[in-house]
Amino acid sequence: MIDEAQVTVAAGNGGNGLVSFWRTKLVLKGGPDGGDGGDGGSIFVRAKEGLTTLRFFMGKSRFNAENGERGGRLKKHGRTGEDTYLPVPVGTQIFELIGGKEKLIADLQENNQTALLVKGGKGGKGNWSLRSSRNTTPKTAEDGSKGEIKTVLLKLVILAQVGLVGLPNAGKSTLLSVLTRAKPKIADYPFTTLSPNIGVLKSKKNELIVADIPGLIEGSSRGRGLGIRFLKHLERCKLLVYVLFPSNEYLRDNPEELFKFIYQQMLALEKELEQYNKKLLDYPRIVVINKKDLLSDSAQDKIIEKFKMKKASPFLISAATGEGIDELNKKIFAHFDKL
Repeated sequence: MIDEAQVTVAAGNGGNGLVSFWRTKLVLKGGPDGGDGGDGGSIFVRAKEGLTTLRFFMGKSRFNAENGERGGRLKKHGRTGEDTYLPVPVGTQIFELIGGKEKLIADLQENNQTALLVKGGKGGKGNWSLRSSRNTTPKTAEDGSKGEIKTVLLKLVILAQVGLVGLPNAGKSTLLSVLTRAKPKIADYPFTTLSPNIGVLKSKKNELIVADIPGLIEGSSRGRGLGIRFLKHLERCKLLVYVLFPSNEYLRDNPEELFKFIYQQMLALEKELEQYNKKLLDYPRIVVINKKDLLSDSAQDKIIEKFKMKKASPFLISAATGEGIDELNKKIFAHFDKL
């Protein structure tokens, strides 16, 4: 998934004004007739539904708008440079890079929403426009001004209402597939998900976009693993679903260690989210323990008891067998029904 791109955008320069005087066989010393130069083209970005990545920018480092043309004789105005429109997916943010820092200049969240990136230069005035009562025959013209140039960073932030977060191999992709019938790549090894997967969760009254974010590891907020590139996709979510899972080595004989293993996952997720953006900790959340089918009834009871002591109420499910999925579905929609 191409969800970031850095490019230089250069607006067109304004065309120069012209120095010209009207001359015919009968008029040897006519007045000024030099036309104005045309304005340079500007560069815009425009959000388009149907686009899902920034692939349009792949392999491109610079975009130039058309220059304005020089003014002509007989007061003719130079042609204005054509504007350039760069297509981006809905949900794209554009930052200007200034001294190594990012300044947000546009956040496109609606189809056909358009934002100006760089403005074209102004066309210079010809000597016809520069004439005055004090100087009726100016022998100079203005040069067109330069168009703006910026280096910008485009970031696609998925417009999902629900974000699934968890460590690698927690079963998020399987959960997404059974909740929304999406078809993400699924396998029993870490980092199967290398880019966010998207599905639509439907009820009779509502539809919600659900995003499966690649598994977090310690240091994700600082760019380790798949890291910070995908944490940004959580910022637009209205509900986070923490997906935790039991480790096989603790399943049989040690429910105390089993609880510790699961609880530490939640603490690890909270730590990474806080270090990336502490506001994410205030987002509404549902804590899910996946792979319920691997746990005995007594182990499940022990886990629930221990989590309650930590003032948390996890929701046990099995994405593999479907157990608890309908209840989770209802719980998610119930949250949005209250908004």
